[in-house]
Amino acid sequence: MTPKRKQKLFVILGLVSLAAVAVGLTLYALRANINLFFSPIEIAAGDAPFERQIRAGGMVREGSVYRNPDSLDVEFTVTDYVEDLRVSYSGILPDLFREGQGVVVVGQLYQDGMFRADQVLARHDENYMPPEVADALEAAGYSPADFQQKAAKVAERIEKQEEGNGASQY
Repeated sequence: MTPKRKQKLFVILGLVSLAAVAVGLTLYALRANINLFFSPIEIAAGDAPFERQIRAGGMVREGSVYRNPDSLDVEFTVTDYVEDLRVSYSGILPDLFREGQGVVVVGQLYQDGMFRADQVLARHDENYMPPEVADALEAAGYSPADFQQKAAKVAERIEKQEEGNGASQY
């Protein structure tokens, strides 16, 4: 092998090595920032990792919202109408958050079964279901359309209760 050819070989091997290191570091960094989605069924089955950032979603179970009057702490139950997931959150909830509506929560699941949310995302109307929730329900053998109808009925009932109580959001 001539010295010039040997030099080209070392340069190419060096570039390939640097590219491999760059790809490896990129994949490692992305792995730490991925938020996987889990439904309450999957969490109850033990598929979700503990103490790692994940997303969970479903419907807020009626009568499950407890607000601490002395702070912004809120506890509620997210359900897919098969399994339930207790969620605690400290902060201001979205305006569209209410019982019977769909939510996606971002946070960590702990060994005691409590999901501590850093972020709560509420859907924008009674006909919308987050795609992850719909996919998880279908994978579990349930029809998202059934749950959308149930959510619409719950929303109507809550609106009637609010009208009957003369309650106002403002």
